[in-house]
Amino acid sequence: MSSHPDRECPLDGDMHPQEMIPSKKSAVLVDGVVLNGPTTDARAGEKFVEEACKLIMEEVVLKSTDVNEKVCEWRPPEQLKQLLDLEMRDMGEPHHRLLELCQDVIRYSVKTNHPRFFNQLYAGLDYYSLVARFMTEALNPSVYTYEVSPVFLLVEEAVLKKMIEFVGWKEGDGIFNPGGSVSNMYAMNLARYKYCPDIKEKGLSGLPRLILFTSAECHYSMKKAASFLGIGTENVCFVETDGRGKMIPAELERQIWQASEEGAAPFLVCATSGTTVLGAFDPLDEIADICERHGLWLHVDASWGGSALMSRKYRRLLQGIHRADSVAWNPHKMLMAGIQCSALLVKDKSDLLKKCYSAKASYLFQQDKFYDVSYDTGDKSIQCSRRPDAFKFWMTWKALGTLGLEERVNRALALSRYLVEEIKKREGFKLLLEPEYANICFWYIPPSLREMEEGPEFWAKLNLVAPTIKERMMKKGSLMLGYQPHRGKVNFFRQVVISPQVSREDMDFLLDEIDLLGRDM
Repeated sequence: MSSHPDRECPLDGDMHPQEMIPSKKSAVLVDGVVLNGPTTDARAGEKFVEEACKLIMEEVVLKSTDVNEKVCEWRPPEQLKQLLDLEMRDMGEPHHRLLELCQDVIRYSVKTNHPRFFNQLYAGLDYYSLVARFMTEALNPSVYTYEVSPVFLLVEEAVLKKMIEFVGWKEGDGIFNPGGSVSNMYAMNLARYKYCPDIKEKGLSGLPRLILFTSAECHYSMKKAASFLGIGTENVCFVETDGRGKMIPAELERQIWQASEEGAAPFLVCATSGTTVLGAFDPLDEIADICERHGLWLHVDASWGGSALMSRKYRRLLQGIHRADSVAWNPHKMLMAGIQCSALLVKDKSDLLKKCYSAKASYLFQQDKFYDVSYDTGDKSIQCSRRPDAFKFWMTWKALGTLGLEERVNRALALSRYLVEEIKKREGFKLLLEPEYANICFWYIPPSLREMEEGPEFWAKLNLVAPTIKERMMKKGSLMLGYQPHRGKVNFFRQVVISPQVSREDMDFLLDEIDLLGRDM
């Protein structure tokens, strides 16, 4: 941390007034405010940052792989409100108090970096993306024009180009967005714009009834996007899936014909590569054939499963993805680039993204700048301020290389395979289905239910098991694991393996702990 010996620093970093009292000599006042500056005590601020970084290092980074630490320190909401002292007051608080608050925030937050955090489709700590996040938080850039964000715009361009190569396109376009849900919304709007470009200026009036098709196992963001864009959730046709959760192509085509006969205007099919619960991959080649026959935009939501493209062994799961018109892919999931890091990739190279979204703000996107304004990519986004999310993924990719990212995917899926085989061996554990990705869905059946016939009473009682075990593990802090009911099946656990910090021993612990917490039920 640099020091500034030439600056006066009358206040200790532990004192709460963080504004220096400027000299009154030759003071310039406007509206009673002294403008002789600066008023911020830089040395006190630097000391606070230094001490806070030390706290983060000691309490978050160094403890992130320690299985003896708790995954969470559970407190109910009303109690946690009191523990955190959330009130904001008229006067600022001293630095030592702020550091205590930082300590409390760390203590009561869920440790998503912990090797036994399996609750979501992201987990673990990637050190390189963490450093990238520290850098971007300190630099505080906004990625819209080259003049204010030269490095990060070039980084985004390089990352998008490489991701496009892995999809299998020779060229394309793209943009990083705040989450896969937003990428899906972008794609839906882009497909609609392609179908009827006049909508950008003339709006929805006079349009036919637009209708889109997606898997019954799709992410809920498809319904939200249809609602947000004025398409309407009733105009989202959910195509039935097979027993493994994959869209049935024949059913898709039947629904397209039916919608057309009813006078609706089909414009989009959204396939899923890696569904949220079951980890299913839709048959993209067959779906692409149907889209070509009917002239429909094909979007692939590969937010979760897209990272399998990095693996020569598992990229077959996305066979046919090169035929898509757009793809959503979240490196913050399996590749651990840090939330959030989500890209929308578009095969089109006619500037469709820019045509669809640009507003040509004259105070940002002047065409007479002294450099190549094609690098001012912000007009492709619905956002103005935009974070440099690609930088996190770029830093990780530079550190690990493509082979290192491939190994990350392969190891996660190998650990998943190990857990599946252990579940098959253990009494009281039952798989819902054989997984093809990192989603392992299973029931734990306590001893009291193991001899019971699988009738209505059995399923009603089994439905209570996962929520009870989840409550016990949260209050104990030993691990975090998601559960849900799904399409007629009672509550079951969904285990997801991502982090390279996870070991075989953690897989064994998971099953042992579930049995320990649930055997008395």
